[in-house]
Amino acid sequence: MHGIIERYRTRLPFAPEDPVVSLGEGGTPLVLAPRLSERANTEVWLKLEGANPTGSFKDRGMTAALSAAVREGAKAVVCASTGNTAASAAAYSARAGLTCAVIVPEGKIATGKLAQALVHGARVVALRGNFDEALKLVRELVNRHPISLVNSVNDFRIEGQKTAAFEITEALDSELDALCIPVGNAGNITAYWRGFTQSGRRPRMFGFQAAGAAPLVHGAPVKNPETVASAIRIGNPARWEQAMDAITSSGGAVAAVTDAQILDAYRFLAATEGIFCEPASAAGVAGLLAHGVQDARRVVCVLTGHGLKDAQTALEQAGAVLPCDPEIDAIERAVLR
Repeated sequence: MHGIIERYRTRLPFAPEDPVVSLGEGGTPLVLAPRLSERANTEVWLKLEGANPTGSFKDRGMTAALSAAVREGAKAVVCASTGNTAASAAAYSARAGLTCAVIVPEGKIATGKLAQALVHGARVVALRGNFDEALKLVRELVNRHPISLVNSVNDFRIEGQKTAAFEITEALDSELDALCIPVGNAGNITAYWRGFTQSGRRPRMFGFQAAGAAPLVHGAPVKNPETVASAIRIGNPARWEQAMDAITSSGGAVAAVTDAQILDAYRFLAATEGIFCEPASAAGVAGLLAHGVQDARRVVCVLTGHGLKDAQTALEQAGAVLPCDPEIDAIERAVLR
């Protein structure tokens, strides 16, 4: 299966002869969510970005960023990350044969994401600080050394990620009224808005942040962001202005959801729709349920990452495993009670 550059090359900044670093990203499912639709009292579709090669939406931007890095002759790439960017950068760097270094907040990255970055051979540096400090430092680093920065401040990331909006537009022939999306570093909402406007669509953009990491909601950076949704635990988004432009230009809104609301949406999706996403991915659904989307009749919620990214949270939120003796009576009691 072709990746997003091959499918959308004429709408991306790549010429036919340019190198492409791809793992077959994109083409992710867009599924109707009947039980969520009933609860939200509107038609809701879910864009399952956890179906990308490394399990998150970051792969769309990373194929573009790494392809551009190879084209420009880079030998190494670097990023700051809460986890998913690290995993994606490590995988695509391995694919391209480039050295990769990732800077993550010490003790603040989900185990699944850390494992991905390590197994793909990245140099992982645990910073005694938060993501915002890590991003500031890597930006200084690339000013001193010939290393390619592959965070969402790199516009190739936005170019790649906008293709999800193309896919939604292609899949839903009739009008889309609203998009609900988690907001951390604000690159993804920026990318979707770019993709929609280039497709001639202007759905209302509803961005949702965790209450403990909601700088766009408060209108000021959050010095020490905290939330169970580690992927959006960011206090000073790099794409702040572009995200707010997307929200205001579309007639949407930005709002905060609590960790309890995020986890409720997370469990609801798994138990009633059969969809397992990581906690941050459920922020858009939590926002839809908590705040609504005005009079929108057709809504897409973007689920940004797969649930196995953060298996520990899943185990903490799920039911217990039942011990059982190897006897039929015991099996009957365990299964049928």
